[in-house]
Amino acid sequence: MIVPENMKAAVLVAPGKFEFRDVPVPKLGHDDVLVRVTQVGICGTDIHMFHGRYAADALPIIPGHEFCGVVAAVGEGVKNVKIGTRVVSDINIGCGACYWCRRNEVLNCSEVTQIGIGRDGAFAEFVAVPSRLVIPAPDDVPVETLALTEPVGCVVRAAKKSQVGIGDSVVVLGAGPIGNLHVQMMRLVGAAPIIVFDLSEARCQAALAVGADIAVTDPAGLKDVVMRATDAIGADLVIESVGLVQLYETAFDLIRKGGHVAFFGITGPQDKLDVPILQTVLQENSLKGSVAAMGEDMHQALRLLVHGRFDVTPFTGAVYPLSDIQQAFDSLPSRPNDLKTQLRVS
Repeated sequence: MIVPENMKAAVLVAPGKFEFRDVPVPKLGHDDVLVRVTQVGICGTDIHMFHGRYAADALPIIPGHEFCGVVAAVGEGVKNVKIGTRVVSDINIGCGACYWCRRNEVLNCSEVTQIGIGRDGAFAEFVAVPSRLVIPAPDDVPVETLALTEPVGCVVRAAKKSQVGIGDSVVVLGAGPIGNLHVQMMRLVGAAPIIVFDLSEARCQAALAVGADIAVTDPAGLKDVVMRATDAIGADLVIESVGLVQLYETAFDLIRKGGHVAFFGITGPQDKLDVPILQTVLQENSLKGSVAAMGEDMHQALRLLVHGRFDVTPFTGAVYPLSDIQQAFDSLPSRPNDLKTQLRVS
């Protein structure tokens, strides 16, 4: 595969402003691979970056981390993948040797960076990735599906962290793209009932279509619905997938005694939550954070997608060419029914 010296890339130069530029193709280290990007999704994190609410100190940067592509070149030390291989990729780059990396808690590594967040990503024709992070993908799976591997990996990790079990009652707060994937993940692990809350009737209907048992759009009636559906016990698990302090507070009001709150939605760095210590201790309530797929989470997500365990139809209807990235981002508020927007690169 012939690799040019320069490539087209969408550079986020300031909050709200992309520039479509010719930039040098990334240089490869000894153990890196160069991936020719075929498809890349717009993530909620990308939207936060676009609005200046996350990783603003990294600008200017080429965002994009939900991607698939084909290996175009390899570093001298690469043995695990060949040129021409179709791949998806883990995005979390740690040192690979510390306590945190050994435990697959890479975000806690002191040297961690993330593709498309801390270093240039996949809103470009090519992206450089450490070879240990790329995962070969089947040739017969659509690129629209493969580009969902990273977000699916995120809900896979959240499910494992929460230790949800068969027959556990679950509330998902937020029925946007990641909330919809949480619903599907909960269905796969055997949770019941699955209750979803969102102010959008359309997004609630989309969640019902992929496996939610009950959908609620009225905040005032949410607790009553949860209590009726759980025989007045409360939910075993509540997943906050939006990133609002008020919803985190609501989550603790919905769990049963001994229930669990999954912290998933990203808030502002200054946001805090009051947790009643004595009640938490006496009732043995629990909480745990989870955000990014890494390591085996990505492999598991790819297997689930390859074998059709997720309904990807709601996520593949809005596709823009990379050159129209500014329009794709600017139009997001006017397209609330598009759960996912993807960019076609090559």
